[in-house]
Amino acid sequence: MNRRTFLKRSLGSLLTLLGLSGGSYFYAREIEPALLTITEETITDPQIPDTFNQFKIVQFSDTHLGFHYTLEQLESLVSQINGLEPDLILFTGDLVDEPNNYDWNNKLIQLLQTLDAPQGKFWIYGNHDHGGYGTDILYDTFNAADFTLLQNSATRIQKDGASFILAGLDDAMLGNPDIGRSIEERADSDFTILLAHEPDLADAVKEYPVDIQISGHSHGGQVRLPFIGHLYTPAYAEKYVQGKYTISDRLTLYVNSGIGTTRLPYRFLCRPELHTFTLHSS
Repeated sequence: MNRRTFLKRSLGSLLTLLGLSGGSYFYAREIEPALLTITEETITDPQIPDTFNQFKIVQFSDTHLGFHYTLEQLESLVSQINGLEPDLILFTGDLVDEPNNYDWNNKLIQLLQTLDAPQGKFWIYGNHDHGGYGTDILYDTFNAADFTLLQNSATRIQKDGASFILAGLDDAMLGNPDIGRSIEERADSDFTILLAHEPDLADAVKEYPVDIQISGHSHGGQVRLPFIGHLYTPAYAEKYVQGKYTISDRLTLYVNSGIGTTRLPYRFLCRPELHTFTLHSS
């Protein structure tokens, strides 16, 4: 290869690389954040009462409204969630990115009110919900939208005389999670689902009689590279980042990749995600 050919090919390779980089930037900022994935999971356990066969739970998490995620996008998400016809809706933290800087309005409450699930709508605090003096604002917003807070507490989901326990923890970074307190009213025979914003709490949760932990917080890493995986995750989401994990003989953890973005407005090889969980009694 002569010098002229070498320079020509090198320049061509450089221009191609720059073009791909520009294309990847556009894709990561403008396209992938809008490519919602619906991940379907089946949970089978002998402790699930027969009356809850085909019972559908939908989880959404980490919308981070205000940081490149708008009420118009939330409106579309609400429509998609209702289209799944869930029996139960769960939100696992971080509704707004910066509560102290967000333009709070009634439209947000109206959209959250529109979410429909006959067995109820429940939520837990994330670190961004407590941050920015948001604790009381978030409580009032969800309360007005007919969501029930689970903060180191539990409720009994009942159907045709049978039930299971749904519990929730306070946020680990800016709150005071108490696993024992959250499940103190469960009986030995109760199938138990625990909501915890931070997935790495599973290493502590496994010491308690909990069957399923449902979490968010990690954003799945938000930017993932081939052969490398995620580049960064926040504290308490460094071990369990995305998907399903068998933590112990009893405990299974599901980590949702979230809806919005934070810190950087990009998603790459890590689409926004809804989870649906269908219960089955074995």
